[in-house]
Amino acid sequence: MILDCERYSGACECGREHPLETRMVVVEYGCLNNFDEYMDACGLTGRRTVLYDTNTYNLPGVVHVRADKEIVLEAKGLHSEKSMIESVMPQLDNPDVIVTVGSGTLMDFARYPAYKLGIPFVAIPTLASSDGFTANICSVVIDGHKRSIPMHAPALVVADLNIIAGAPRFLTVSGIADILAKHISIADWKIAHLASGEYYCERTAAAAQEALDLMTKCADEMLRGGEPDYEAMTMAQMISGLSMQMLGNSRAASGAEHLVAHLVEMKPPRFENASGIHGECVGVGAVLCAEEYHRMAALTPKAKPFRPLDEAWVREKFGPLAGGIMKENENDVLAAFDPQSIVDHWDEIREIISAIPQAHELAWTLHALGGKYRLSDIGIDEGLRGEVLDVSAAIRNRLTLARMKRVLDFGGKD
Repeated sequence: MILDCERYSGACECGREHPLETRMVVVEYGCLNNFDEYMDACGLTGRRTVLYDTNTYNLPGVVHVRADKEIVLEAKGLHSEKSMIESVMPQLDNPDVIVTVGSGTLMDFARYPAYKLGIPFVAIPTLASSDGFTANICSVVIDGHKRSIPMHAPALVVADLNIIAGAPRFLTVSGIADILAKHISIADWKIAHLASGEYYCERTAAAAQEALDLMTKCADEMLRGGEPDYEAMTMAQMISGLSMQMLGNSRAASGAEHLVAHLVEMKPPRFENASGIHGECVGVGAVLCAEEYHRMAALTPKAKPFRPLDEAWVREKFGPLAGGIMKENENDVLAAFDPQSIVDHWDEIREIISAIPQAHELAWTLHALGGKYRLSDIGIDEGLRGEVLDVSAAIRNRLTLARMKRVLDFGGKD
């Protein structure tokens, strides 16, 4: 299947343009055999540097595409850390295009240099474990802090299902969890729009919802004993990534649930033993958010005055990372509108929350698929359950319902 990227781009009813860097997305069995044909169709010519890691270079089913230079990075310890990515740039040897064969992490080692050098890059995913392949932003670690920075989206994606279907099941389930978590991110965006007037685009939200609906159908079929539909699952992830390109940020695809994954990656005090791949942690975060959001919806809050994050609290919760957290929250989004607006729209917010599956339903789905769904599954003490969302909400200055709790009074039940 070749995805029609044009239907997601162009002028929109929201008043903005939605330009896409991605010209073609191919998701088929054996499509790597036609790689040069797709490159020509996209006008991608010149000197190629092809990037692998030690896992993907020898992966069964991988077709080694033509390269003017190959770089094979050591897979062990490889992660999206800005200085680590920058250390690879001198090895690229002046390419006209970078081709990357690997997972979402390895993609960052191409998209960032491509962005800095002003050249295109091409993605050959070997897993369907996250939705970042077609995004034009990425969350990387900078001085210990998780930050979203602009990068190039791939000009071309060639996802050979012969490779993707051979991935371990837990990685496939991680990808499912990453998309099912859009229940939270889409709700957070709608609620933020209602409460604060934040920009909202129906077309972009519809793209994220399309990905969610497609993945939900795939998960339901697997729960009935069917085989994984790798084409549909991979396409769902590509569409979700395109929603990020449409906005130039991850608003539609990343809400409070994703901040739990960032918490795991940053490992502040008391979370040092947390671990898990991205989609797994996002899935656990979605279960936690669903539980809390439905609890909040059953109550009727009152507005309370905005107060900046207490520096002593931040230092207690984040230790050596506190300085970066305080800087992130200098222009707190909660200060930009009247908290009474949340209360005034509470019935509408309840309606939005009602579309989110109950926490036990999400947990059952992830568990039945063989995925992670409890805090303890990702190395977080269940005793910290009551503060995970409060702490993680401080990581990014983004308006989510979890963050709004700071300006809501639930009569001692918050």
